[in-house]
Amino acid sequence: MEYTKSEILETVRMTEMEHLDIRTITLGLSLRDCATESMSSTAERAREKIERTAASLVKTVDDIGNEIGIRIANKRIAVTPVSILTEGASGNPVDLGRAIDDAARIVGVDFVGGYSALVHKGFTRNESEFLDSIPEALASTERLCGSVNAATTRAGINMDAVARVGGLIKEAAERTRDRSGIACAKFVCFANAVEDNPFMAGAFHGVGEPEAVLNVGVSGPGVVNHAVQHVDPDLPLHDLAEVIKKLSFKLARAGELVGREASRRLGIPFGIIDLSLAPTPVPGDSVANILEAMGFERAGAHGTTAALALLTDAVKKGGAMASNSVGGMSGAFIPVSEDAGMIEAVRAGALSIDKLEAWTSVC
Repeated sequence: MEYTKSEILETVRMTEMEHLDIRTITLGLSLRDCATESMSSTAERAREKIERTAASLVKTVDDIGNEIGIRIANKRIAVTPVSILTEGASGNPVDLGRAIDDAARIVGVDFVGGYSALVHKGFTRNESEFLDSIPEALASTERLCGSVNAATTRAGINMDAVARVGGLIKEAAERTRDRSGIACAKFVCFANAVEDNPFMAGAFHGVGEPEAVLNVGVSGPGVVNHAVQHVDPDLPLHDLAEVIKKLSFKLARAGELVGREASRRLGIPFGIIDLSLAPTPVPGDSVANILEAMGFERAGAHGTTAALALLTDAVKKGGAMASNSVGGMSGAFIPVSEDAGMIEAVRAGALSIDKLEAWTSVC
């Protein structure tokens, strides 16, 4: 296949100026075969399996990034929800969390997710006790992330779980008050959690997943923002959606290229591409700025919910055209603390918690 000069220059611009990156390659790893009747034994078996399976993950991914010239920002691991491993085991589940965290440190990954419980319809006795351990586990570890799935569209909301989670978040923040409350930042409360999410802090390796799998998270809000800024301001919405879909197609192809090459070198099956617009505080890497480029004075203005729905829909459709392996969340992330444009909108009084809640229904 031959490439034109414009295609080559476009690729250089996307990677060097518009913050295109592969946000993460996440190794999903089943630890169900590590479960024993003793928490200490389970912890040692989990530690050994993580260190053995992920021994060359970081080096391999870094090598691929250097070879193809696309930054791969994070290398991560997601494990079986730890609450499943603690069923019937005697001991403190925090010890298992610390062992998993230590293994993540040894292999050199940025984060490890899976200190999680799925309680959208209710608690087992073990899960109820496990939830109480979350603040201590996240506060006493560096890389460990946790989550609770408290609701699904089919089952509704487990309000008992929601009430419990509120206290857990507060306790986690208090335990790390001298570290900017970092423990609660490593925790996610979900509705409709997905089993193949590569993004933190909510990643875990679902029970329907294989023994090990590589999932890729791609993000390019800066690329989309640049494209939207340079289209005709009077462009019809369906044509604007087409522009976004074409960019999403390119982002997904880049992610699949990296993921399949990592799969080949590591001997681990390739899973999915999560094509999400995930912002960072870096200027130009903002989802809010995309909405403003569409013509809104500020993110949070009237009409931005519909604009976000259009954006998310176009991203998903473009990704589906590029790959049959699109999965995970594949939408738009709207974390105020990680999006420079949203931070500015909040300070200006344009973006409220109520508007943010409305956005969550379409992103």
